[in-house]
Amino acid sequence: MFGSTGFMVIILLSLLVFAVPERLKYWFTLALTVAGISITTAWSAGILSGSVQAREIPLFTPAGGTSVVLVIDTLTAYFTLVINITVLIGFLYARGYLEPYRARMNALRFSIHYFSYLWLWLSMVMVVMVRDGLPFLIVWEIMALSSFFLVIFDAEDRNIMKTGISYLIQMHVGMFFILVAFLLVQKDTGRMSFDALGEYFAGNRNLPLFFLFFIGFAIKAGFIPLHTWLPEAHPAAPSHVSGVMSGVMIKMGIYGILRVVATMQADLLIAGVVILLLSLVSGVMGVMMAIMQKDFKRMLAYSTIENVGIIGIGIGLGITGQAIGNHSLAILGFAGGLLHILNHSLFKSLLFFNAGSVYHAVHTRNMEQTGGLMKRMPWTALLFLTGSLAICGLPPFNGFISEYLIYMGMITSLSGATLMHSILIVGSIVGLSLIGGLAVFAFTRVFGVVFLGQPRSDQAGHASEAGRSMLMPQLLTVALILFIGLASPLVVKPVFGIAGSVLNIEAQPLVTGAFTSNLSEISLAGGIFVITLGALLLYRKYHLSRRTVERGPTWGCGYTAPTSKQQYTATSYAYNYNHIAKPVLQTRKEIDEIGPEEVFPRKRKFVQHSDDLFRRNLVDRPVDFVSGLLKRIAVMQTGQIRHYILYAFVFMLFVLFLAMLNII
Repeated sequence: MFGSTGFMVIILLSLLVFAVPERLKYWFTLALTVAGISITTAWSAGILSGSVQAREIPLFTPAGGTSVVLVIDTLTAYFTLVINITVLIGFLYARGYLEPYRARMNALRFSIHYFSYLWLWLSMVMVVMVRDGLPFLIVWEIMALSSFFLVIFDAEDRNIMKTGISYLIQMHVGMFFILVAFLLVQKDTGRMSFDALGEYFAGNRNLPLFFLFFIGFAIKAGFIPLHTWLPEAHPAAPSHVSGVMSGVMIKMGIYGILRVVATMQADLLIAGVVILLLSLVSGVMGVMMAIMQKDFKRMLAYSTIENVGIIGIGIGLGITGQAIGNHSLAILGFAGGLLHILNHSLFKSLLFFNAGSVYHAVHTRNMEQTGGLMKRMPWTALLFLTGSLAICGLPPFNGFISEYLIYMGMITSLSGATLMHSILIVGSIVGLSLIGGLAVFAFTRVFGVVFLGQPRSDQAGHASEAGRSMLMPQLLTVALILFIGLASPLVVKPVFGIAGSVLNIEAQPLVTGAFTSNLSEISLAGGIFVITLGALLLYRKYHLSRRTVERGPTWGCGYTAPTSKQQYTATSYAYNYNHIAKPVLQTRKEIDEIGPEEVFPRKRKFVQHSDDLFRRNLVDRPVDFVSGLLKRIAVMQTGQIRHYILYAFVFMLFVLFLAMLNII
């Protein structure tokens, strides 16, 4: 009772963000956020610990309406913890990140931002806790609106406002599909609720309703080809907002998909294969497009699509395993996908926070104008390197653990699989391997271009390290990344239980016990590696402290480049890759060729374009067509009153003609 009252008090107090003095706005919002996180974490902890199976918390009863009840089970509790961790760290980081904006933005702008951030957290928590359809759609809409206001924080930039409007439109398209799906459920069962899905699926074909829900939720999650909002909105938003949107907000789409497939009664194999194939395409295409980006945050946005693909691969394999009766594949695939939800929320938010630190230092997101930042921002470089190793799935970091579970689920399932299932699993192994290899290429490119070499601009040459208020939240995220990587059995064991409860199958002790034991050995090896590395670094520091260290220029293989133009750029680093991927990505180059008569070639410019084919064909072309049509119709707007009277007269004649024909 106290928890629900406290939750309602936080909702009401959120309005006071506009009233408190400017110097207290951040701290007031932080206090409300911490209080809400404490309450919801306490609700979730009891569920995950096993002391309580499920919990219903009446929130309020509107006049003449039914009560709004929060329902918490293991899946809800897990998502709640993921949301709480990322939102809290993101808001801690926001204090330092927003400081430079105070000189040119008034208190009202910050009030709207803090209020929207708080309500983004509230709406996400309620999305995973609400089961009734109408309240769910309301909080889903609040989530879209609050994130919209966060994206357009720097709304003086016309492109940012345009991006925000595009984002909001696409969110409403997704909501339309979810609304139609709920209305179909209500028409058949009399209830508009997730709890009524089982009854609907038991008496009707499962696939039509599944596809309606899947399209609506997949737009939020960012599956290709429904991803076109994501690479635009993430770079436009402030970095702490980008971290939260990428880390947890898109996972609300994953949550919705899980809720639907958990209640399906038939066609599970088709649903699992559809999710698996779409996830493979999203993972491979996402990382392929990430490699071609010059914008730091845009590259991370496409990498988010890649990791949504990895999560989807685990979920698709889990559903497929459930459909064919392979419990090992079901549990391991599903557990790997669920764990990657947490892992991705950590290392991707860390990377977006890093991007914010770099942006503050060099005032650009273009990687071609950075370089040499490791000497000027050593902590930021080290933190970005940690996030890069984690997102590439390398031990001893957390990304390795979730991908290991997915790989083991596929490998151990091959022995008893049929020919078709073997082809599907082997194809998934190849796809996931390709994603991992390309991710290593993408992040070595980013780290090398941004942090190594020589500065490519004056801003990069005069960059300075981010402040403690921006570094400390990132260090906290790194600690969680290492904890999952080095103490994985403590995290994986409850995830196995959550996977079993969602799939409605018993987690086999033989499978879970064997892989928990394997992870213990892997974690031990990782711990030994970290301790050994730490000991070597300490010895190096001790050894060098007793000697005079001389510094000089980097050896240039007999020739030291006179300018930064002699080193690799983001474009040249991916030059060979671009030739291989050009048939898929359709990249374009603009350059004036050097003619044979030019003994002394004039100055030239080289530009390479990498358009998103899906956005160009599915969004830009239809929008351009409608815009062109409206421009043709606009010739009727002459501004002369006699023309408008003529239009009304013609319309009246048209109506009279239809009436004479008894059409109306």
